Amino acid sequence: MTAVRALLREAAQRLGEAGEAEWLLMHVLGKPRSWLIAHADEAVDPDVQTAFAALLERRAAGEPLAYVLGKQGFWSLDLDVTPATLIPRADTERLVELALERLPADAPCRVADLGTGSGAVALAIARERPRAQVLATDVSAAALEVARRNAARLGLRNVAFAEGDWLAPLAGAGGFELIVSNPPYIEAGDPHLTQGDLRFEPAGALVAGTDGLDAIRRIVAGARAHLVPGGWLLFEHGWTQGEAARALLQAAGYAQVFTARDLEQRERVSGGRR
Repeated sequence: MTAVRALLREAAQRLGEAGEAEWLLMHVLGKPRSWLIAHADEAVDPDVQTAFAALLERRAAGEPLAYVLGKQGFWSLDLDVTPATLIPRADTERLVELALERLPADAPCRVADLGTGSGAVALAIARERPRAQVLATDVSAAALEVARRNAARLGLRNVAFAEGDWLAPLAGAGGFELIVSNPPYIEAGDPHLTQGDLRFEPAGALVAGTDGLDAIRRIVAGARAHLVPGGWLLFEHGWTQGEAARALLQAAGYAQVFTARDLEQRERVSGGRR
């Protein structure tokens, strides 16, 4: 039988990444990294080696690590992810930060998250604002099932889920203090769609027409009717789309229109107030 150290060395050589090899073996063993270090010379059971080899094969073929592990960290949450959902990314935490700045810390409020996917944004807000009632929507039943599972595992009971296209599930739901979304915003035909992790992620959650703004147009046009007076709409977009996002918000009659930058100083989130 092969020892932990040798197994990791061989996997790291194949992947060109020692850290990913460790993550895969930790996942199969259900052990932390400290265990791998302390038991580096311990032989690995053949069944574990077989399971590890299967995951290694998937990752070597380019499948995103998050899908191989079925997990991704976001905000303070450990989320289940599947190929039915986008992989939550650190850039989207900026959307959560801006949302929390506009929500009371100790008073009831209502929030809608459009296109929730794994539930990342909705659940982060629900965790930080326990008195908020959050409605998470998605057109994908498979994505909503992942989001529901995440909410249940995290014990977040202030989140409800509704299936439907963008604003449709909000009909008759009353007014919201905040509507947030991380919609698709990549242009059809963008060469990045055939590269890296994007090859494996759901196209419907990535692509939004020839200029990448189709979903944002629909959200901006329809969200205002579902906001209470003074309520905010916030959404993520591509780093070249800030000017277009502000123009859409201004044309739709929003006030206090702005664009915020991410950690790399790229325009990332725009919003406006009813």
